[in-house]
Amino acid sequence: MKISNVTPYVAWIGFRNQLLVKVEAENGQFGWGESGLSGRELAVEGAVKHYREFLIGKDPRQIGGLWQEMYRSQYFEGGRVLTAAISAIDIALYDLVGKELGVPVHQLLGGSQRDRIECFASYPGETALKDYPALTLKLMNANWNSFRVNIVAPPEASYEGKEGGIFETRKAIENTSQAILACRETAGPTAMLGCDAHHRLSVAESATFLQRIPSGALDYIEEPIRDESPEAYEALRKLTDVPFAIGEEFSSKWAFKPYIERNILQYARVDVCNVGGLTESVKVAAMAESNYIDLLLHNPLGPICAAASVHLAAAVPNFSHLESRESPVEELPVADTDVFTKRLEMESNAYPTPNEPGLGVDVDEEVLKEMSIKLWEPPRLWKTDGSYQNW
Repeated sequence: MKISNVTPYVAWIGFRNQLLVKVEAENGQFGWGESGLSGRELAVEGAVKHYREFLIGKDPRQIGGLWQEMYRSQYFEGGRVLTAAISAIDIALYDLVGKELGVPVHQLLGGSQRDRIECFASYPGETALKDYPALTLKLMNANWNSFRVNIVAPPEASYEGKEGGIFETRKAIENTSQAILACRETAGPTAMLGCDAHHRLSVAESATFLQRIPSGALDYIEEPIRDESPEAYEALRKLTDVPFAIGEEFSSKWAFKPYIERNILQYARVDVCNVGGLTESVKVAAMAESNYIDLLLHNPLGPICAAASVHLAAAVPNFSHLESRESPVEELPVADTDVFTKRLEMESNAYPTPNEPGLGVDVDEEVLKEMSIKLWEPPRLWKTDGSYQNW
């Protein structure tokens, strides 16, 4: 069996662009993958086309070897653009081989270790403080027991002369700490409650924020600061006892390495569509397992990303929860039913472990061909002095 074609498609599906990759074999078998570098899809599409040139004619069953060839075939190894492209191709190869062998992808990763893949829900970004208790009750009544508050931006929405909105850090700290307390009071002590700061804070601001929250009220803080400096996270570690969830932006096991070895993170936010696909994800999972760190999987894209994440979660021992954008309080349009003719379906707060061959997702390629990309930019946030803030 040999690869006959590798085709990237970039299309606006749901509420964002999705970059899907189809890998075909000469015998007619094929698989689908997805890339995770949102907002820079054209760069990833170009990388996929570069890889296509030497992948055609290769054996798609040699997934590990093809990963190494893609990663090491240029002088400048890795990087987020390249590993996003590798991720999509790698996932598609697993889908193809699973279909060819008649087994679900998790069987190729060692087999399933759980029956259900439980998910966590995120509160909508525009949620008002007074609405958090009602949304929490709605989730709990639907059997969801793991929730995430996003850092609450203040209501001021514009900065004169600049596109985007103002992010007033002190107001955001106050609003978010009150939201967390409201959620915890409603949910009680057994629910898992986290907060995503979207790396908008400094070390000092993060410490101020977390010190306003009673010990034990928050189960994890997700990316309070940017991840380029492990030393900065070590400094913050000394100022708070709240566990850290880090890693959705990491593009290899080497990026995770200092955080795992130095016990900086307590939850690994692996993104299977950015880190290097399933091949790299299982290696990160093994590294994390050696330090008793669980995976809190990042899943912001479409049905292919969700399916690949479900198969990964099924196959590793150290899994906590999978992110879902389709809870009763959010329900983002992550899938276009005209494009995805079959996808994994949730039951209550979890995905049942799939048993059909491959990923379990079908794509109508003819519909996809008629769709187009929308060039977009992430929201711009500004400080009150006019300087740029992280989105």
